[in-house]
Amino acid sequence: MNAKSSINCLLLTCFLFGLNSICGTEGMAQKKNKEKPNIILILADDLGYSDLGCYGGEINTPNLDRIAKQGLQFTQFYNVSRCCPTRASLLTGLYNHDAGIGDMTTPQNDSGYRGYLGKNTVTIAEVLKQEGYQTGMTGKWHVSNTIVQNSQEEQLKWLHHQVAHPLFSPIEQYPTKRGFDKFYGTIWGVVDFFDPFSLVDGTKPVTSIPKNYYHTDAINDKASGYIREFSKTEKPFFLYVAHNAPHWPIQALPEDIEKYKDTYKSGWEAIRKTRYKNMIRLGLIDSNTTKLSDRNPADITWANNPHKEYDAMAMAVHAAMVDRMDQGIGRILKTLEETGKMDNTIIIFLSDNGASAESSEAYGPGFDRPGQTRDGRTVSYSKNKDVMPGPQTTFFSIGQHWANVVNTPYRLWKYQSFEGGVHTPMIISWPKGIKAKGSKTDEIGHVMDFMATFIDVAGAKYPAEYDGNTITPLEGKSLMPVFSGNKLPDRPLFNEHEGSKYVRYQNWKLVVAGADRNWRLFNMENDKSETKNLAAQYPEKVAALSKMWDDWAVKHHVLPKPTK
Repeated sequence: MNAKSSINCLLLTCFLFGLNSICGTEGMAQKKNKEKPNIILILADDLGYSDLGCYGGEINTPNLDRIAKQGLQFTQFYNVSRCCPTRASLLTGLYNHDAGIGDMTTPQNDSGYRGYLGKNTVTIAEVLKQEGYQTGMTGKWHVSNTIVQNSQEEQLKWLHHQVAHPLFSPIEQYPTKRGFDKFYGTIWGVVDFFDPFSLVDGTKPVTSIPKNYYHTDAINDKASGYIREFSKTEKPFFLYVAHNAPHWPIQALPEDIEKYKDTYKSGWEAIRKTRYKNMIRLGLIDSNTTKLSDRNPADITWANNPHKEYDAMAMAVHAAMVDRMDQGIGRILKTLEETGKMDNTIIIFLSDNGASAESSEAYGPGFDRPGQTRDGRTVSYSKNKDVMPGPQTTFFSIGQHWANVVNTPYRLWKYQSFEGGVHTPMIISWPKGIKAKGSKTDEIGHVMDFMATFIDVAGAKYPAEYDGNTITPLEGKSLMPVFSGNKLPDRPLFNEHEGSKYVRYQNWKLVVAGADRNWRLFNMENDKSETKNLAAQYPEKVAALSKMWDDWAVKHHVLPKPTK
């Protein structure tokens, strides 16, 4: 072999060796990606603790019940009591004030109340994207400042789709600027389910919708489409499906309402007692430690209710909204099966807070509430219960009596720190990773724990810096130990929203909620529904826990509150 041939042979050998190394590295990366689970996080809006079938409700939710049967049900899982604060905590792994949304999305000159996710935060999507995940979101964003027009008249024209504006929030606060490759949904919170305001695809406003559009279906079907698209590669995906349902206005399709037209004619007391019995039968609660709290309000019985027809229909519409959401989640499950992704996909479902006792009809048109439809029909805000709820031309809510029912067995509701406001149903399945199928756990978790959990399962890292900004240290803890039947470390949990607040530590919960602005103390080991106030009996415990809350509030930008 001459010198030239020897050199050529050596070059060929080096090329093949390098190619093998490159291919080997790519192959290892593909194998590593295959082992990482896909993650689908589904969030309902204003769902009651006992609404789902698997949590004792009479609403038909076979697909969510299926997720529970093939995975874990949490019986002590916490949210942040209201829409955007919960979303801020869930997305960042921080307490919501640290994330910038201590109140709602109106900007205030304070780091804890800026009304959007600050530069000191990273989202789950941003963290997982660095680990090779594809990321997508459908549904309700509601963690950015809201752009409003200069007058009520101009705002209503915008809400009625009579004029168009390019942005609903500052564009740097949109989902696609916070780690999501794809987004279809609403930037704001409240929607007309048949023709939603602030609807965008990516960053582009959706200016027209097809006939027979229903937003819950669109959220689920767009999610299914993202799964099919993501499944074309070997990369894992993270998909955040944030429903608006069953938040007011209670609007549903006639065929779904029809299923429940007679279900709620038995009234508040009967449905509440039945749900409570179901929860005991299902092993969700122990009647010795979780009593059925007193009805609130108890000003009137169903027998003396002069508006039975309206109220039974209002709850039927709420049920129809939940039913329709479950149907679409069923299509998501089918898509996972058809794409071969079910076995290694983590599916999580929960609610952002307890059911709402608000009277949306009392608000009237304005800000995020239209006065008419796109085609000029008047939207009713009648407070007389003389217009039946359900169609697009109504803007009603279920009210306090039904909110008390759907939050069975707990007290109060959305935005309050009693269990009815902060205690959420939470189910999680992962066929490849959770072996104890159909089990329940009383381990205490919080929405801020999802970030740490997903980092754990994906082998990702939470950054100290991101995009040139210093990132607030992670607050949440991984739920992974629970997947294998182990205990979570003990820790205190805190909350504050518009004056309602709590600290829960070990078996004790100190709370301010409702009209009473005094601290109340409950032993959560034997009184999970908060029926016996022990504050007078244990003043030293009140002092110690209130000191913990005060220290937490200063450290986490809750106090001092900004002047509005």
